[in-house]
Amino acid sequence: MKPSSFELHAPDSLNEALALMSSLPNARPIAGGQSLMPMLNMRLVMPDHVVDLNGIASLQGIRESGGTISIGAMTRQRGLEFSTLLKERVPLAIEAILLVGHRQTRNRGTIGGSLCHLDPSAELPTICMAMDATLIATGHDGRQRAIPMREFATDLMTVSLEPDELLTEIRMDPWPQGHGYAFVEFGRRHGDFAIASAAVMIELDSATRVKRASLTLGGVGPVPLRMNDAEALLVGQTCEAERLDAAAAQVKRFQALDDPAYPSSYRKRIAMHLLRRALGIAVARATSSKVNR
Repeated sequence: MKPSSFELHAPDSLNEALALMSSLPNARPIAGGQSLMPMLNMRLVMPDHVVDLNGIASLQGIRESGGTISIGAMTRQRGLEFSTLLKERVPLAIEAILLVGHRQTRNRGTIGGSLCHLDPSAELPTICMAMDATLIATGHDGRQRAIPMREFATDLMTVSLEPDELLTEIRMDPWPQGHGYAFVEFGRRHGDFAIASAAVMIELDSATRVKRASLTLGGVGPVPLRMNDAEALLVGQTCEAERLDAAAAQVKRFQALDDPAYPSSYRKRIAMHLLRRALGIAVARATSSKVNR
């Protein structure tokens, strides 16, 4: 199929793009187009106007200020992949980005596009949930809202942006050097959407007890699932295998997405094994960092 007819707009500034979004009826922004273009072709969405954000240079780039990493919403996934700053400060993101599609899709896809599309299996929303990221939405009058990732992702492929707002920036506070991390996923083939994924970060104290933990699942629920109870089981404790097993077993408490290809019970079983594997990798990395200091 081909898209229904629409009028394409190509603003070269954020203010112009916001003015278009607030004044045009039935308008959709397009970033990298890796999600929106297939939906247009299949007529799952039929906008009257499409606002192309690719000419807005101010929405691109990765920088650090005051200990916070700021990423422009139009930053290409390929840019994330080769960012020295992210490699040093947010290694979990680098591990995840290598599992996003293929090089061709990463060349075009953007972090903001992935977050706003919010596919349950997408890696970047899972990373932002794991990192407690703050998302900056800008409205047509210049006002900005800082939205925690927990509040930004509201339901299946649904985010808390207002119709006249655009996602403009993603902010993350890096964990201390030496923390353990791991991102693992399972799909039918490399580059396919993951059936389930797990993102784990572990920080150990001087006695090798868990000082801080972040456990997040992708592909299991309609939005990335932060495992708060599993984190609570680990904090203040040492990382014996039995305790890691108990944390991973918390997956059984959740109702997973269900479809004919991947029933809920199968998704949960996969997710539990992925979470346990990621925990083992993250703890090993954190422990090794302590030993090598």
